[in-house]
Amino acid sequence: MNKNTKIGVAGFGTIGSSMSALLSGNGYSVIAFEQADRVEAAKQGFRSIFTVLEGRGLVTSAQTAKCESLVTVTSDYADFAECEVVFECLFEDMDIKRTCYGQLDKHCPSLKALASTTSAMSPEDLKECIPNGKERVMVAHPFNPPHIVPFVELVKSSTTNSAAAQMVYDLLEDCGRKVCVMEKCAPGFIANRLQHALLREAMYMVEQGMSSPRDIDKALKYSFMPRYTSVGLFEHQDGFGMDMVKNVQNYMLPHLCDSKGAMKMVTDCVEAGQIGQRTGQGIYPWPQAEIDRFRRDAAEPYWKYFNWKLPKTD
Repeated sequence: MNKNTKIGVAGFGTIGSSMSALLSGNGYSVIAFEQADRVEAAKQGFRSIFTVLEGRGLVTSAQTAKCESLVTVTSDYADFAECEVVFECLFEDMDIKRTCYGQLDKHCPSLKALASTTSAMSPEDLKECIPNGKERVMVAHPFNPPHIVPFVELVKSSTTNSAAAQMVYDLLEDCGRKVCVMEKCAPGFIANRLQHALLREAMYMVEQGMSSPRDIDKALKYSFMPRYTSVGLFEHQDGFGMDMVKNVQNYMLPHLCDSKGAMKMVTDCVEAGQIGQRTGQGIYPWPQAEIDRFRRDAAEPYWKYFNWKLPKTD
């Protein structure tokens, strides 16, 4: 990718600031949009990313300053005029995205690719938000935080231009991301479909009295999950042998959960107002010390993937 490619980030909140850190950390100039009354708070969030990175010895203060110099925050989409690629990182509200896409269509004559970081909305619906150039629209869904977690799933609509998708793919790969392409969109995309299939079965086992949340979490952390950071699911099955997989599935699959809605365990927590860390209680109790521990542990496996092509400093 040409480092002179003009990149826009629409929305400078949690995901947008993290995407901006990733892009600037790999030498790209970014113009980021945020509402005027949120700009200063958003800038503080962006700086806090580099505070953590400096604390871990991954960047120097000079490199932080260089990355900050590559990011310009604006509240006027007219400043996106030279952008060729835009990552839309706005709140999951179709009306908000429609307003943004209309502004981009109006102010970005050079726009070649528009990639939403949405975790839920289909590119088939998103492309209807832009008046012209629907073939430029796609989803590029990262896992949070994008500046640390290397995975991004690229989801095309039925009309996404192959050149536009390739441009986003190449840009993300140049930033060290592992890009997985979903040629045909489906709710949940790739990773969340897999995650929630596993979660459904885990919750079913709790509801049926088979085991406790603590022991199921322990089983996951100390059985197959560590293996899947080194080998893939399909690789693993080939290691077993498909004849064995066939026998296991014929015996076991009829007994697995096939619920078509949210599990009772989830709805009970929501109805009780115990939604998790934000309320101090969910499946588990969450005192602040446990929240801090969780955040450290959740990020820890990904630090080994930190591979920014940091810009040169003076």
